[in-house]
Amino acid sequence: MKIRRAAKYGFCAGVRIADQKVKKFAAGGNSGNILGQVVHNERVVDEMEQLGVHTVQGFDEVEQGTIVFSAHGVPPSFHQRARARGLRILDTTCPFVYDIHDEASVALSEGAHLVFIGDPKHREVIGYTHDLDPADYHILMTEAEARAVDWTRYGRVKIFYQTTLNADEFEPVARLIESRVPATRRADTICYATKQNQEAAHELGRDPEVTCIVVIGGKRSANTRHLWEICQRYKPSYLIQGADDLRSEWFAGGGVVGVTAGASTPDYVVEEVERAIVALAPSSPVPARA
Repeated sequence: MKIRRAAKYGFCAGVRIADQKVKKFAAGGNSGNILGQVVHNERVVDEMEQLGVHTVQGFDEVEQGTIVFSAHGVPPSFHQRARARGLRILDTTCPFVYDIHDEASVALSEGAHLVFIGDPKHREVIGYTHDLDPADYHILMTEAEARAVDWTRYGRVKIFYQTTLNADEFEPVARLIESRVPATRRADTICYATKQNQEAAHELGRDPEVTCIVVIGGKRSANTRHLWEICQRYKPSYLIQGADDLRSEWFAGGGVVGVTAGASTPDYVVEEVERAIVALAPSSPVPARA
């Protein structure tokens, strides 16, 4: 059995920077609280806990010290709330997410109605919309939701995608809006690393030698789930958090196992999974990466 990694996989620059910022903070003898997971990966969250940086779900859980804003970003008002409570801020927001905040603000000032295609419960989307007047935006995920909107009320529309989405899946939603409002423009808001990981997942799936694909990432990671959705179009594909989730029967036929990972998955987790896959195939005593 051989292992073939996707050409692009794992940590994106924004997640890597967030991870490094928190570790540098902790290495200086500091402790604090992260508002929500710093990245959507349970192994990373556990590592942060061991470093003394704990995950909380709300401001009320942080009474003093430092609050860490995750890579997904927060509403601008959260910075004001933190300062008003005397909290120090460690901001690990991805620069790309900040760019989207800025572009949305400009579009709104120019008279556009904002449409965010994404999960209304995802912290990134909440960060974009929490401080806005509900009359100024919609959050949509399906054509049915888009059809239910009275688009005649809006002369201009600007579409933004949650950065971790597989944009192709939501093309019908965007096209429907464009058909109703000719003055619709799309912002290029799919993270470049997400795009590269998704393109590489397509390539891995199309590889005729690959017999199955293992997709590694956190159970709350949207971009990992989308990678799995892409891979399963082509081959039997398995979404796991780590090596403990592997099952020997997946690899009974041998061949080439494809491996990819979400943007919040550390390299060491990918390596652990690869070693475990090899251990499940006695005929391959060492990793033979194709």
